[in-house]
Amino acid sequence: MTAIEVRGLRKAYKGHEVVRGIDLEVARGEVFALLGPNGAGKTTTTEILEGHRRRDGGEVRVLDADPGTAGSDWRARIGIVLQDTDDAADLTVTEMVKHLAGFYPEPRPVAEVIGLVGLEEKSKSRIRTLSGGQRRRLDVARSASSAGPSCCSSTSRPPASTPRRAASSGI
Repeated sequence: MTAIEVRGLRKAYKGHEVVRGIDLEVARGEVFALLGPNGAGKTTTTEILEGHRRRDGGEVRVLDADPGTAGSDWRARIGIVLQDTDDAADLTVTEMVKHLAGFYPEPRPVAEVIGLVGLEEKSKSRIRTLSGGQRRRLDVARSASSAGPSCCSSTSRPPASTPRRAASSGI
């Protein structure tokens, strides 16, 4: 089954085309990374997939819906991690996941989400005390609070420059 399907995606700003005919397909349960240099259109593409930016051309389907016209039921199935989330450094892992779960009509149990990302031992720790890797796991937890099928998105910029795919752990 396909989670994300994109054909001929295009987007321009003031006549400058920043997304030029992207085609991609991501299976449900697959982890996919969209990597590239600054200005390559990664954030624009991600925002289109999330339904936060209009595309100029092409076809986009995320969880069997067009993000440009999808409603609140579809949005409840999408988890988003922002690029910068340092504003909650004094919250614990549990407090952060519980807070974000409140945005979904049927969230996963907080302990389940924390367990999915392997942060059980850090559940009472302040975010500011987490290692870099633990913070990335918390990023996944932030986007995995929605119950049922979900599609998680992050616009963070990893230091690599080539596309990579890896198996998912069921999120």
